[in-house]
Amino acid sequence: MWDNPRQLNMLAGFLVGLVVLAFTLVALQLGMRSTLWPVRDVTIQGELRHTMRAEIEAALHGRVHGNFFSVDVVEVRNALERLPWVRRAAVRRVWPDSLEATIEEHVALARWGEGALVNTHGERFPGGSKEQLPRFSGPRGSEGEVAHRYLRFNELVAPLGARVEEVILTPRLAWQLKLSNGVRLALGRDAEAAEVRLERFVESAARGTWRYDYVDLRYPNGFALRLPDGKG
Repeated sequence: MWDNPRQLNMLAGFLVGLVVLAFTLVALQLGMRSTLWPVRDVTIQGELRHTMRAEIEAALHGRVHGNFFSVDVVEVRNALERLPWVRRAAVRRVWPDSLEATIEEHVALARWGEGALVNTHGERFPGGSKEQLPRFSGPRGSEGEVAHRYLRFNELVAPLGARVEEVILTPRLAWQLKLSNGVRLALGRDAEAAEVRLERFVESAARGTWRYDYVDLRYPNGFALRLPDGKG
């Protein structure tokens, strides 16, 4: 080997590579630990209607530490996403001394149960709101399905001059609605069939002059009405 120039050159190149790698690792470690390049500013991007600056500052307190290279952007992102109205956050470094966080807030579609909201993606979140919102309830994990059906049900009842104020998916997976005119509707368990029955009822009701406060649509070929005075 010692009298083989080609092998000696390969060995020399390998050793030089090891030295360069070692110096690089040492430089990275020194850079990560250095007090130089501190993060001086966090810029927030995004349209924020519900998340206050004080909440953001409290969430980030003690989490923006280290320098530009060592600051944990994943930890910063996770801290922001734990805020009630933050749906998603993206954090990136901006040379030489800043972080930029882009925040997407939830857009509330409805209230869920007593203490939560559902956004327009059908995701439940713990924010509070003073807006007039419809109410949803259902088994855990059904938020997306309830939100999807709500949009369709609302479209179907529009010819009645009403809107859906409440959607209930019972533990037995039966659908119930309350409209803005006070009428309650029982739709049954099969959501697809329920939509067909609801559409058929609305077509009839929009042409009639009936007075009713409850409609049972669980019949395959008809429906039952209850009059406001309780006589059906």
